[in-house]
Amino acid sequence: MSANQFGSRFVVTSFGESHGTALGVVIDGCPAGVTFDEGLLKKELERRRPGHHGSGQIVSGRQEIDAPEVLSGIFEGQTLGTPIAVMVRNQDARSQDYKEIKATPRAGHADDMWKNKFGHSDHRGGGRSSGRETVSRVMAGAFAQMLLKQVSAPTRVIGYASQIGSFVLSEEERSQVAQKDVDSFQARFPSSRDQEVAEMLKKAQEQGDSHGGVAEILIQNPPAYLGQPVFHKLKSDLALAFMSVGATNGFELGLGFEAASVPGIQFHQSSQSPYGGIRGGISTGENILLRVSFKPTSSILDVAKKGRHDPCIVTRAIPVLEAMTWLVLADHYLWAKTDRV
Repeated sequence: MSANQFGSRFVVTSFGESHGTALGVVIDGCPAGVTFDEGLLKKELERRRPGHHGSGQIVSGRQEIDAPEVLSGIFEGQTLGTPIAVMVRNQDARSQDYKEIKATPRAGHADDMWKNKFGHSDHRGGGRSSGRETVSRVMAGAFAQMLLKQVSAPTRVIGYASQIGSFVLSEEERSQVAQKDVDSFQARFPSSRDQEVAEMLKKAQEQGDSHGGVAEILIQNPPAYLGQPVFHKLKSDLALAFMSVGATNGFELGLGFEAASVPGIQFHQSSQSPYGGIRGGISTGENILLRVSFKPTSSILDVAKKGRHDPCIVTRAIPVLEAMTWLVLADHYLWAKTDRV
């Protein structure tokens, strides 16, 4: 199986299966001299784990410690410029829960697709098609974030759920996101209705049902002039990054599909950035707003009741989308450094 790498300059290779010994990532291309922030790495892994800030009743019951082991690339608190290898060990896998699906693939999952495509696959927990694979992305994203914080300190990446099921953030709530601690909300839905959302998801979990939703990523103060003008536009690489995450089914930049119904004069003379902070495939330095939709979790009915599954992917996916954003920014920052003599 190929295509386990992401990035052109800041290159990450993800490895491991859901119920294997460990999952990890090798990062090639990170410059020497980046300060290693172990606290940041552990914090991002903790944010990805089930149960952040009391959300345990609305997410998977699988409890992995996810203690990172840095194997190479760091010396005396700084990156060496050599490949960085980091992994976490699996400790709470229940492989016996997946015996039945070896012969009977789960509806909506990739069990049969992977088996039929490759001829041999790991059915335990979905193998590499499991959402657990994203732990590798989060580790890589933490290192990308360390790099960007050193070279572009004002840059922030803020992820949040703008819709879960029928619950949608109001424009006022969305405008206040940057001032809120999104992780303090059980469903990462920054609204006074967050508790209602949590109760809806808890009920869905009990009934073996699931919900979809929309996550938004706000990039504040991104470096200007990131992105190539033709095939590696910043927006196209962000779309690739987001759509590579499991259960995603839609991507928008700025106004997104709404722009199709706005007259050109109104669109291009807007006082706010109508292009979403990217023009000609290149970042303008203005804030970038991205949006990605998720289908309802595939594990439903008896499969969901017997196993340990999230009733909604959005809540858990937000740290993953943030990590993918940092990876794209780091990759294009390093690329931009070679664009001029």
